[in-house]
Amino acid sequence: ERTCRSTNVLAHTLHGINHAVTATLHIIMGYIQPVDICTFSSPSKLLRFGFSAMFGFGARTLALAEKHRWMPSNQRRDFAVIKTLASLKPEECELSFLPLKNSLQGSQENVQWHTIQGHFLNVSIMAIPCLCSMAPRGLAPNTRLNNGSMALIVVRNTSRAEFIKHLKRYASVKNQFNFPFVETYAVQEVKVQPRTKIGCNTEENVYLHATSAEGNYPWNIDGDLMEEASEVHVR
Repeated sequence: ERTCRSTNVLAHTLHGINHAVTATLHIIMGYIQPVDICTFSSPSKLLRFGFSAMFGFGARTLALAEKHRWMPSNQRRDFAVIKTLASLKPEECELSFLPLKNSLQGSQENVQWHTIQGHFLNVSIMAIPCLCSMAPRGLAPNTRLNNGSMALIVVRNTSRAEFIKHLKRYASVKNQFNFPFVETYAVQEVKVQPRTKIGCNTEENVYLHATSAEGNYPWNIDGDLMEEASEVHVR
């Protein structure tokens, strides 16, 4: 069973508690729970499988933390969050997604791709609710374990203060999506196409290259760092 790195979102989501003994007992007792899992692909190859992904703030925070692995884990995480917030910048990209078919739409042929463009501070794609200590209700509380859907959570560009308010909501009982700059969609597939770096000014290039290899954009896949330069197709 994969626990999805330090936050243990898979185990926490499956068992309702972040407790190793509980997870072990479920395994011993033969408890089986189907869960949705995503594939992440570039135009030319399959990149990996995963349950959750973040592009933008969540990915750049992880990329910065990975460059400071000599620091204790909690200190490294806090440092990366503060540093990324201090240099907060949106990603310009195009998001194409196939909405989840509802019972009134009939056949799959009637479901059309939607596209949105703009500057986004963070894009999250979650196949499971992703409960963790930092988000007791889940990073995507409206998602189910195995209904074939993903939650697409889009945070458009806003002020640093408003973005921090949004982040703090994850740790509370308040709705973290109740902001005018946050959009949520139930989807079957998502394509994320970052803009080319051609034309970036010097300050933007410093920000882009400080957290990832040149030519690549960082992704946070279940707490693992993935870097990819081209479009990523999630389904």
